[in-house]
Amino acid sequence: MSHHVAARIARLFVYPVKSCAGIEVREALLTETGFDLDRAWMVVDEAGNFVSQRELPRMALIRPQLKLHDVVLRAPGMLALHLSIDTVEEPVRVRVWDDEVAAYDMGAVAAQWFTDFLGRKLRLVRFDPEHQRLSNLQWTGGAEALNQFSDAYPLLVASTASVDLLNEKLRAQGKPAVGIERFRPNIVLEGVEAHDEDRLELLHVATDEGEVQLKPVKPCARCPIPNIDPATAESDPAVADTLQGYRRNDVVGGAVSFGMNAIVVEGIDRTLRVGQAVSADFRFD
Repeated sequence: MSHHVAARIARLFVYPVKSCAGIEVREALLTETGFDLDRAWMVVDEAGNFVSQRELPRMALIRPQLKLHDVVLRAPGMLALHLSIDTVEEPVRVRVWDDEVAAYDMGAVAAQWFTDFLGRKLRLVRFDPEHQRLSNLQWTGGAEALNQFSDAYPLLVASTASVDLLNEKLRAQGKPAVGIERFRPNIVLEGVEAHDEDRLELLHVATDEGEVQLKPVKPCARCPIPNIDPATAESDPAVADTLQGYRRNDVVGGAVSFGMNAIVVEGIDRTLRVGQAVSADFRFD
């Protein structure tokens, strides 16, 4: 079957710790909650509520690295923190947005590391894989799409053309260009026009193990995080201000949107790789 849109995967990102820096990868295993180890860990305050770059922009400077059995976290002025992927401590209940979920505390050493670097009493937790946290069924059309600690959906899809258009507008104002890393996508497409991702139906990805099908379900309403330079953790409102001029989206109540939240329809345990072909049809509604 031929589709109207022919694209390819240009970049892939995994974010092991919610709101910390991402890791660009050449390939990523697709699980029922999105990419393997994506948002598997989260930083919480003393009340068990998640914290993010919204209130703690220095989280952008915490850079994870995936090893065979460990996740290694590095930050300026800090010794590296090694987390064993298969080790947790006592069970806890934590809150991410409106959801209270089961998790595991990662212990005193990790808690002190985050507390020292971010200047607030914090702890690190790991998502309990036995817990089922669902995306909003109204947006998924009733499909039960699972998440770990992502904001609300398993995957975020964006395109190189979308950030290129933003950068054209920034440069026209004498502002520096920005990287797509600010928008924290999992999958970056090339070969589509700017913001075509907003109106694509099912994405068909050809993998060695068979087809993967991903369904974009909701525009991603943006908070101030794209204003934060991931290299310095400094914020400049130019990005949000520019997007306000052309990306207000009535579908999400007039908020600025950039990228599409997506769910996994088919292809769990298959591997996405940079360069793979992606085809889709446009949605007309």
